[in-house]
Amino acid sequence: MTVYLDNSATTPICPEAAEKMTYIMKNCYGNPSSTHHMGRAAKKIADEARENVARALGCTSEEIYFTSGGTEADNIAVFGACERLRHDGHHVITTAYEHDAVLKPFERLRDKGWDVTFLKPDSSGTVSPEEFEKALRPDTVFASVMLVNNETGSVNDVSKMAKALKANNPRALFHTDAVQAFCKIDASPKATGADLISISAHKIHGPKGTGALYIGKGVRIDPLTLGGGQERGMRSGTEDLCGIAGFGEAARIGMEKMKESPEVFGELRERLIDGVRGFSDDAVVIGDGADHILCISFPGYRSEVLLNYLDSKGICVSKGSACKRGARSHVLTAMGLDNRIIDGALRFSFSRYNTAEEIDYTVQMLKEATDRLIKV
Repeated sequence: MTVYLDNSATTPICPEAAEKMTYIMKNCYGNPSSTHHMGRAAKKIADEARENVARALGCTSEEIYFTSGGTEADNIAVFGACERLRHDGHHVITTAYEHDAVLKPFERLRDKGWDVTFLKPDSSGTVSPEEFEKALRPDTVFASVMLVNNETGSVNDVSKMAKALKANNPRALFHTDAVQAFCKIDASPKATGADLISISAHKIHGPKGTGALYIGKGVRIDPLTLGGGQERGMRSGTEDLCGIAGFGEAARIGMEKMKESPEVFGELRERLIDGVRGFSDDAVVIGDGADHILCISFPGYRSEVLLNYLDSKGICVSKGSACKRGARSHVLTAMGLDNRIIDGALRFSFSRYNTAEEIDYTVQMLKEATDRLIKV
């Protein structure tokens, strides 16, 4: 039996997106920038996908700029905004538990002389709006705070932070990495108050290698990639038409499923928690928020040993972000958790394709693992 519970790392592509991409690859290979009929047909496909993604996010199609994924979208947002605002101030704010696609750009800004504040989350896995507001200064020009944490599922109140930033400096820009939130909870500009929002296709049953950056109407940032002027000059390079079309299909279906998804995820999450508590009094649930991500620690056990045991039984989980292997989780470390809890943590992340039977089997194998393995 194969059980895939690592959907925060990536999701299986949905049949509709795969079929759309296959058809386009075989039949619609024109360049969207070409003016002949094949190019015009390709542009129409890209425009339809842009509209689907925009509708799912709750914005206009003119505010969606396609990228190669969430990482590029984050980099464009951080560097593009700061380059544009560099004459207005040199203080920026983020959190210590962002995805590396945000954290690393801020570290680069710090190395280049920017004054960076890294806010730490509390033990629940959130950064409070009050702490964010305390960090604001007259020269604060940019902030980036993730909506849903990719390891714990904790949800930040980015709307209050965005309002505080604007009240402090109306010219400042607010960005949120909504890669783990899109099509699962409301990540819209209206709900978040963000000027810039990063999203990704492969987290919502779309293809890898495609994402998007929402840039609000009237917001100006500098592009990082110069060339032919594609994506209205924001991200030059011939568009990945297949990936964009697949993203559009995944977003269209994701929007349709969004109302029922929280209930589906919530039932799976509680079933797993209840099952673990049925055999372990020591297990610790870390963070609370979005139902599609669950981080549980088994103190005294090594997460990599548990992960390998589950893998041998056909169960795919993670011990943290799939983008950062080998090191102790910077997310759980930033939360101030005890090392025994950090070292025994596993991340389970769900999709609409998971079943109760898969959860029951996972609980059974977790119990078997903790019975057979020796604590350290």
